[in-house]
Amino acid sequence: MTYRGFVRSLGAMPSRTAWQAMALEPIGFLTSAWPWRALLYLISGVLTGALTMMLFATAVAVGVVTAVVAVGAVLLLAAVLMGLPFARLERWRLRLVDLDGTQNPHWPPTEPGLRAWLRTRLKESATWRELILMVVSLTALWWVDLAVLGLAIVVPAVLIEAPIRDPVTWPWGVLGVLLLLAAPYSLTAWAGARATLCRIILAPRDTELDPDLREISKSRARLLDAFEAERARIERDLHDGAQQRLVSLSMTLGLMTLDIPDESPLHGHIDSAQEQLTLALADLRHLVRGLNPQVLTDNGLIAAVEEAASRFPVPISVDLQLARRLPPQIETAAYYAITEALANVAKHSHATRVDLVGRHHADILVLEVRDNGVGGADASAGTGLTGLADRLAVLHGRMRMSSPPGGPTLVLMEIPCPFG
Repeated sequence: MTYRGFVRSLGAMPSRTAWQAMALEPIGFLTSAWPWRALLYLISGVLTGALTMMLFATAVAVGVVTAVVAVGAVLLLAAVLMGLPFARLERWRLRLVDLDGTQNPHWPPTEPGLRAWLRTRLKESATWRELILMVVSLTALWWVDLAVLGLAIVVPAVLIEAPIRDPVTWPWGVLGVLLLLAAPYSLTAWAGARATLCRIILAPRDTELDPDLREISKSRARLLDAFEAERARIERDLHDGAQQRLVSLSMTLGLMTLDIPDESPLHGHIDSAQEQLTLALADLRHLVRGLNPQVLTDNGLIAAVEEAASRFPVPISVDLQLARRLPPQIETAAYYAITEALANVAKHSHATRVDLVGRHHADILVLEVRDNGVGGADASAGTGLTGLADRLAVLHGRMRMSSPPGGPTLVLMEIPCPFG
């Protein structure tokens, strides 16, 4: 079964955004709800834009005309603050094509009363970003929404209807059918682009997040940094300490044989000790490579994964394709996520075959580890899968798993990773 075919069979693993659904399932996407959600998103964008433009233009026009009196100032202030309800509506609409949505960046005022509320809102950078989004939507975005809807629906409808009135124009009808078939993709592509722009503007900055959530995120990042620092220290200590001592011990044993008569039975014991020491050194070198693989730093994720797969005890197929090197933090997280998933396969699955697939879809790195083992894996049972999910969560990624009794088991990992 192919990667996409296998993902398609997992109904418990839906895409979170319209773009993801279209990228991962270009054919099955047509039978999903995502094209209809994109259509509703754009239609509601046109309606919202038209209504907001009327209200905004009225407030500004009346405010300018009556600017000499207090009523004009109030109307102009109202025009500025219109970005607040507009942004609230945009955050609600965003969930049509992005199930995760975005948080409200506004804080409640520290004092009661309208004046305190106005002072708080006018000091917040989020208020002015929302006003900018409203102006951009009124001057450009909702017009593009209207144009895309027209090109995707109205124009094909007109072309399809032409042969009904005049059979000679049947080629235009064929063109209309083709344009209509492409409509789900054009609608979703623009809806995804529009939603991404809105998310960039509306998403709260680090200083606007809830302090508890911000501290949790920072704590997790600090824990990961501490883990990486400790891992590097252990690797350095093993390489410069224990490994060098074992090499010195091996040399000492070799020198001892020079002082022992050839017929002495101690030769056999020393040779046996050297063999065990050689095996211990090999295990130690393998452990050091696993802690800090030099190939990952030098040659990137693909080379490091292929090198790890060559030492894996179960036959493994690696299909990892990336356009270029990923950021170091992403490469490190992806490498250890893959090796942890493979370690769980080796320990618990009794598999005879593992397939590893990696792709960069739009703005997300998707990694799949699938095995033909006994299944029944449970991420909540305290296995290494829990740590794997925590590692991904630090980078705002996530892990999803399907492991029915009897197998197969699929671990699907997603890490936000925009190129550029």
